[in-house]
Amino acid sequence: MGGLEKKKYERGSATNYITRNRARKKLQLSLPDFRRLCILKGIYPHEPKHKKKVNKGSTAPRTFYLLKDIKFLLHEPIVNKFREYKVFVRKLRKAYGKGEWSTVDRLKDNKPSYKLDHIVKERYPTFIDALRDLDDALSMCFLFSTFPRSGKCHVQTIQLCRRLAVEFLNYVIASRSLRKVFLSIKGIYYQAEVLGQPVTWITPYAFAHDHPTDVDYRVMATFTEFYTTLLGFVNFRLYQSLNLLYPPKIDGQADVELKPVEGKEYAMDSESYLEKLSALSASLARAVAPAHEEEAEMDEFPVEGETAEQMDAKKKEQEALEKHKKLFEGLRFFLNREVPREPLAFIIRCFGGQVSWDKSLCISATYDVNDPSITHQIVDRPRVEGQVVGRYYLQPQWVFDSVNAKLCLPVADYFPGVLLPPHLSPFVTEQEGDYIPPEKLKLLAMQRGENPDEESEEEEEEEEDDNDKEEEEEEDESEKEEEMKLKK
Repeated sequence: MGGLEKKKYERGSATNYITRNRARKKLQLSLPDFRRLCILKGIYPHEPKHKKKVNKGSTAPRTFYLLKDIKFLLHEPIVNKFREYKVFVRKLRKAYGKGEWSTVDRLKDNKPSYKLDHIVKERYPTFIDALRDLDDALSMCFLFSTFPRSGKCHVQTIQLCRRLAVEFLNYVIASRSLRKVFLSIKGIYYQAEVLGQPVTWITPYAFAHDHPTDVDYRVMATFTEFYTTLLGFVNFRLYQSLNLLYPPKIDGQADVELKPVEGKEYAMDSESYLEKLSALSASLARAVAPAHEEEAEMDEFPVEGETAEQMDAKKKEQEALEKHKKLFEGLRFFLNREVPREPLAFIIRCFGGQVSWDKSLCISATYDVNDPSITHQIVDRPRVEGQVVGRYYLQPQWVFDSVNAKLCLPVADYFPGVLLPPHLSPFVTEQEGDYIPPEKLKLLAMQRGENPDEESEEEEEEEEDDNDKEEEEEEDESEKEEEMKLKK
């Protein structure tokens, strides 16, 4: 019996993939527009298992996409917006060339635009899904917010990233959800627990930025375009969860406490409001004022299969977490001009402390350096003149190390001019049998409530006693040898 002739590369894995050029022609898009569409929709190239079979016997390097992903893009309404924008640019060039300025103004007023709201909802069906994918969005927004206003990226994008980043920092302060912080050569790593999900991001240091030439800023700008939309949605939901107004507004009481003349010295009313919000020193206004009631203890019901020991462990863990949130409560800090103001103010506020700085450094300083209630002054100079009695003068690392240690560390190791202890990463968890540095062992002992200095003194005393015993034994042996020689 004769059958249909089977042709090569017309079934199986060869038909599941499509090359980038074929996908581009299918969508009728240029390469930059195709790349932009894939970034916004979250579609990435795939490496086939049998690349030669998919490539129809050829070994030439090619980029492959799943065919079902490209078919999915055919129904995307943004594709039509890309085409409309091309027509708009063509008409605008023509009007400029002819000098028809009324047409130019009319075209600019009717410039085609699009929204990414439906893509955010499509990629993240639930709010928890969005929180799990928030790390890259935060890191990119914090990076773009530090860019200088040059031709590499739009000024509006930089301003939007800065606003969204400040809004998120204010949420973390209000919810006291910061857990870890680490100073690295790349920047400052933060980790916050947002609605039970760990969110980690990195912020660059506030140094002068030089745009590298080997970076494609158009690709980064496309990612940022999507991430700013995502972060705007997330910030709105997070502020709602804490009963805070969005866009955020400074609490009326906190606003009164600020010096009224200060805003007039620096900027207009609208600008001074944004500056005050970025200063991270004022509380945010709530939609409904909270009722001041005593906190009632919640009834605890055992989960099925949970033992009493597990319940006690959970309770202790929760108590330790609440204690960690109030680490700097009751302490008043003053930041000198030479220390990084924003990260220190953010961390201190996250753990209940009060912080201020010199009013010439930034707006919204709540008290000056002569305030007698200041308990800690953060400095980064070897010598401090005119020290005030009853006030600790510390290097900035003390704040970061205390947060990671979940307790206020001894201040003697962080005095000005003192050689600082190693800054240990809180993101490292040692397994059984791994090497643990002595500094980490000392820190673990302090967390258990032990005093490592007393233990080290006891060990030194024991070593001295052992050395004394060994010396006595050696002396006895030498005396016996001398007696034996005399007898002989």
